[in-house]
Amino acid sequence: MGSNNALTSFLPLILLVVVFYFLLIRPQRKRQQEQLRMQNSLAPGARVMTTTGLFGDVVAVDGDDVILEIAPGVETRWVKAAIGRVVTDAEAPAADGEGEKDDTVAGTAEPADTVDGEQKDSSTKKS
Repeated sequence: MGSNNALTSFLPLILLVVVFYFLLIRPQRKRQQEQLRMQNSLAPGARVMTTTGLFGDVVAVDGDDVILEIAPGVETRWVKAAIGRVVTDAEAPAADGEGEKDDTVAGTAEPADTVDGEQKDSSTKKS
C-alpha cells in the first residue's frame, strides 16, 4: 500500500510536468524550428524585417551572414539569426515617401488644420 500512496502523491506533479511540456516547451520548439527554416531559406531579392525592426532587401547570403540593402546603395551585413521575418508586399512599408501622408490629429478623424470641425484661420494672430 505504501507504493500506491507514493504514486498517488506524485501523480499531480507528473501531470503538471506533462501539461507544461505540451503548453509551453513544444510550441516554443516548433516556433524555433520554423524561424530556423525561414532563415535558412533566405534568398537574394527577399524583403525582410530584422528583429530590431529594420526593413531591407536581401542582396546576398554568405554562410551565417546576410547582406541587406536598407536604402539605395546602402548595404549592411547581418547575422541570419537577426532576421525576424520575411515581409510580403502587403506588409512592406512605403519606401521613398510613396505612401500617403497622414495629416490627421492623433486620436481624431479630423485633419490637423481643423479645430472642432472648423478651418483654422492662420491669418489671425492672438495677442
